[in-house]
Order: sequence, then C-alpha cells, then structure tokens
Amino acid sequence: MTDSPPTEPLRRTPLHALHLRLGARTAPFAGYEMPIQYPAGILQEHLHTRAAAGLFDVSHMGQARLTGKNAAKRLESLVPGDIQALEPGRTRYTQFLDGEGNILDDLMATRLATTAGDEEALFLVVNAGCKAQDFALLQAALPDLELTILEDRALIAVQGPRAAAAFARVIPGFEAAPFMSMREADWRGATLFVSRSGYTGEDGYEISVPAALAEDFAATLLADPNVKPIGLGARDSLRLEAGLCLYGRDIDATTTPVEAGLLWSISKRRRAEGGFPGAARVQAQIAQGPARKRVGIRPEGKAPAREGTEILSEGGALIGRITSGGYGPSVGGPMAMGYVESAHAAPGTRLSLMVRGKALPAAVAPLPFVPARFYRGA
Repeated sequence: MTDSPPTEPLRRTPLHALHLRLGARTAPFAGYEMPIQYPAGILQEHLHTRAAAGLFDVSHMGQARLTGKNAAKRLESLVPGDIQALEPGRTRYTQFLDGEGNILDDLMATRLATTAGDEEALFLVVNAGCKAQDFALLQAALPDLELTILEDRALIAVQGPRAAAAFARVIPGFEAAPFMSMREADWRGATLFVSRSGYTGEDGYEISVPAALAEDFAATLLADPNVKPIGLGARDSLRLEAGLCLYGRDIDATTTPVEAGLLWSISKRRRAEGGFPGAARVQAQIAQGPARKRVGIRPEGKAPAREGTEILSEGGALIGRITSGGYGPSVGGPMAMGYVESAHAAPGTRLSLMVRGKALPAAVAPLPFVPARFYRGA
C-alpha cells in the first residue's frame, strides 16, 4: 500500500471573493478555482454576452514582458508569427512550436513602445495550463533577453456589442481602438494595459489590471446594467461558436498550425523564410496539404457530440475525432469541431458521429458557426 501523492492546492485569482459574492459555482481549471457559471446559468450568460456585454475573469492566464535587444526578431526564432512587422501597440496571435511543428501553446504578442535604440519590449499573454513551460522555454532559449513575469496583475475581459460603451463609461478614449491593438490607460493612478481583443467572437477588450485594484475595477464595470458576470461554461460555448481553438482540446502537441486551420497566422515572409521550430514540416504541409484538417461539424437532431466522439465517413470508416462539441445557444442546436482526413474536409461532406453507440448523421460545416463581430475600425 502506498500513499497517494499530495495534490497541490488550487490557486485563486484576485477576483475570487467577488465571484463568491456573485453566487458563482466554481470548479478546478488549469490549477485554479474558477467560476463556471453564475445563478443565471450558462445559457443566459451566453446569450447576454451576444446581446449586451459579459465580464470574464481570465486572470489565470500568464502575463509577461520580454525586453532586450532585437526582442521581436529573437521571439521569431520560437514562433511562426511575423513579430518583426508589428507596429508599436499592435498585437499578433501566434504559437510556440516544437521541432516537428507541433503546437506547444498559442499566445498573444504585442509590441510595446521602443525603449531606446534597438531595445524592444513585448507584452505576452499565454495559456494558464502552459505558462510555466512557456516561461521556462523563453528563459532557456532567449537568455540574453529579460523576461518579467507579471504575477501581480489580473486580466479581465469585457465582451459583447455593448462592451465598448460600457468600458467608455469607466475609461473613455478607447472606442476607436482597432481590433488587435493595445494601449495604456490610467485608472486611480495605476497603469492598465487595454487590448481590443477577446475570445468570444464579439467586440471587446482584455484589460491587464494590478491585482490590488482588480476587484474594484471589475465591480465598476459590473455597475453598468449591460454588463453581467460570465463563467467559463459560457466562455467555452461562445468560443466554440466563433470557431476558436482551445489549447489542450483543438490544438496541442500533436497538431500543427496547418492542420489546425491557423495558416492565416503565418505571414508570407515567414512561410517562405522559415527560421522557426518545425519550419520544414510546416512548409511541407503548406506545399502538399496536410493529411488531416480541423473542421466545423453540425450534427443533425438534438444530441451533442462531445470531445473524443469518433467521426465516420459515409462508408463507415473511422476518419477522425471530435475535439470540442456541445450545444450552441446562438446556433440553436449542437455544434462541434474536430479533425478529419483531408479528403472528407469540404463543407457539406456527409459524416456519421458515434454517440452512445449509435451512428448519428452530421455534416462538415464552415467555421465560424456565428460570424465574428470584431471592431475593425470606422
């Protein structure tokens, strides 16, 4: 008989006490105790975000500054994104890749104002479950740069068609900020980093706030009747409707950006030049096409197809598996994403899904399921 290994206590975000006061039901997620839903429930939280504005606690994500000589070029040695082309205040989505071109994590990188000469500064946001390995990778691969892990900051997202108006009541002047941009703001004497971005398919912002002010800042936003607290349950259905990948499900260390349909995140220069881990495989998949592709799937009927569900061709052959699936409140029915053999990836292709031992009809569907409403500028 052996003792079970001790489990590490769950971490809590600076907004934990506020979640409890608001009646959140919490559960473990990426090592944190996170709000899954509030009394209104996942369905209403989802629909409220699509109609008005939702506030999300994403403080479990990793935040850091990477500074030093030619920081943008140096980061490019680890990711396929075109970081050097970023203007100050602009943000790019990219991925850390291994030597085979598989995705170790995805991240957001923002070029901050140049400090002096060729000294450069980047603001990074990485996934909660990967942040320790990501930061270790950066420190080991780029020892000549300074990595400052921002443990003392919360990250709050406000998303939805009324998010910009709600945010303007607290901090005006960001209404015209374009999608994938970041600027600093002052609030109660503290510096906030405000990014026009999010992971719901809606317009909105992600705001990096000093931890000591996070609860007051969130409460100030929630004082607007258009803004309601939203848990991770609705965040998942919102991002799935938007066709956005979740690391650990839709992308992981067995998938490449090409297979995952993320080729748009790799510029022509980087596709041609390479110079990032796994570039040879990525370039080969671009030239020849990958053997499998991530696709949207619409099951017929009302039964959702969950993660791991087998995907069959019309002839009954196993051609892939579901990576994310559930009910889409805005879609009005079940939806899913998964990987299928490329020969079966065209929209409209008929499929079967093995749900509880039954082969249920489905079809490949275009992504996203709900059109994105990011703010692109006037």
